[in-house]
Amino acid sequence: MNFLEKYKKDFEEYDSMDNDFIDDDKIWAQLDKWENPSKADVRSVLRKAEQKIRLEPEETAILIQNKDKDTIEEMYALANKLKREIYGDRIVFFAPLYISDKCANDCVYCGFRSSNHNMDRKTLSLDEIEKEVKIMIDEGQKRTVLVYGESPETNIDYMCETVKKVYSVKSKHGEIRRANINCAPLSREELAKFKKVGIGTFQVFQETYHHATYRKLHPQNTIKGNYRWRLYALDRAQDAKLDDVGMGALFGLYDWRFEVMGILYHTIHLEKEFNGVGPHTISFPRIEPATNTPYSYHPEHVVSDEDFKKLVAILRLSVPYTGLICTAREKPEVRRQVISLGVSQIDAGSRIGVGGYGKSMGNQLPDKEQFSLGDTRTLDDVVRETCSMDSIPSFCTACYRAGRTGENFMRYAKSSFVHNFCVPNAIFTFKEYLLDYASEETKKVGEKVVADYVNRFKGEKVYDKILENLKRLENGERDLRF
Repeated sequence: MNFLEKYKKDFEEYDSMDNDFIDDDKIWAQLDKWENPSKADVRSVLRKAEQKIRLEPEETAILIQNKDKDTIEEMYALANKLKREIYGDRIVFFAPLYISDKCANDCVYCGFRSSNHNMDRKTLSLDEIEKEVKIMIDEGQKRTVLVYGESPETNIDYMCETVKKVYSVKSKHGEIRRANINCAPLSREELAKFKKVGIGTFQVFQETYHHATYRKLHPQNTIKGNYRWRLYALDRAQDAKLDDVGMGALFGLYDWRFEVMGILYHTIHLEKEFNGVGPHTISFPRIEPATNTPYSYHPEHVVSDEDFKKLVAILRLSVPYTGLICTAREKPEVRRQVISLGVSQIDAGSRIGVGGYGKSMGNQLPDKEQFSLGDTRTLDDVVRETCSMDSIPSFCTACYRAGRTGENFMRYAKSSFVHNFCVPNAIFTFKEYLLDYASEETKKVGEKVVADYVNRFKGEKVYDKILENLKRLENGERDLRF
């Protein structure tokens, strides 16, 4: 069967729609309406955001169009406040594992596109995956996102086998405890197979929510050329009971203001359809150069660093209970600035070439990498820096393994759960990292952070249990959690 024909019947469900939940004209009308909001308009929205309530599109449009320096700083301060109140001072770490770069699509901005003959293509065998995972574990990683191209080689059965392989790998001190998935849109029947092997978050990024731009960048004779098949990918995942889903846009393909509104409308759609459960995570990568990919060097809608900071803060204010992911596409100085604006997850020590963990650090395999990284520092370097940013590094996976996902997670996130469970679990997983993987310099800095966070629990019921678990970790036990 032709690869494109595989989903032909599935496409019919969306091709028969009169329209979808992204109305381009309506979004621009809302942005145009609030082209010059007053300080009073902005502060009215901030008062609502302070209540940790998801914003409506017109309210988000006001923040997007705000150009007043004073109230922009107020937006930044509130974004920082909400992140710390909802997620605590934790920064959760992960790293991607690229499984295959073979792809049937031909997206004009992507290094993996099928017409790019300068790429050295490969799909990892299960033995090769095991070698990659061992290296990741030995560097201290506990969470990963598995990344695949879209080709007959990476069908659902192969992907399920790779997930099982990742979970099966054990090293002296640990293992990967959560494997998220970033792959092409799948059918409900295929997604049900992912449910059985216990994946974490299922990610599909729309790339751009603007219909005309999507058509221009994704050839119609490819699977990815179907806008709605991709747009409703997370609906199908929720239907298959994969209740942690991640969305995002590739900023630089179209006007960033429109894309933020698109993400919000996508969130509202999921909340409406699935009992208030929106995305578990939102990602906002900017387009970066890729080998033999001219478009990536000259994107049509470049997002400045200042606008990037602004959009991160707006996402935190607009969708307060969703994790925000800032990837190593960004340079260290940019990541330092936006972490304080609402980011809750980052990757570090990442290699984005297939087989890259066994061969190189970032940006050393240009003919195997989908794009170039801005932050190629080691995991240890980024962990140490995070300690100096009033934050605690976390490698925690407890909520997922305890079934606190989807609707359950939202309920927990809106209580004191983060303080009583998530912060102690961050302390335990960071202590593991310090004991097993950290450089002497990072241990020195990190132990002070652990002591500081432990002291914050003095006088509380959990204090003695935290001390007990830390002692157990020092005595060789691992994977302790509340």
